[in-house]
Amino acid sequence: MKYRNPLSIARGLGSSKDGLGHWWMQRLTAIALVPLVFWFALSIIALAGQDRAHVLTWMQSPFHGVVLSLFLVTSLYHANLGLQAVFEDYIQARWLQLSSRITAGFAAVFLGFTGVFALLRLVFGG
Repeated sequence: MKYRNPLSIARGLGSSKDGLGHWWMQRLTAIALVPLVFWFALSIIALAGQDRAHVLTWMQSPFHGVVLSLFLVTSLYHANLGLQAVFEDYIQARWLQLSSRITAGFAAVFLGFTGVFALLRLVFGG
């Protein structure tokens, strides 16, 4: 039987002062992804059945290159925010929670840099 009162149990477990910012960023990225996903889906449908030269010409357009990189970076950031919330809510072991968050963060950064690098290389013909 524990003789501690609820206030002493709750001390140190209060607000981390950044939960609202995390919540807002997840909502803002979700709002930004609505038109980006719509654009991406329409682009994939329009490019279906086209040859490689046509797709490269399409990608080399400044508009499509910028929007595609925005889609990539925004979706990876949004996914990382969502995974962070899942790890915090469902993983109880602190070391596993922290290592999962770090791994997901590194994976998101790695995939973002790799994707943008590949897109720049395609756009500039490298």
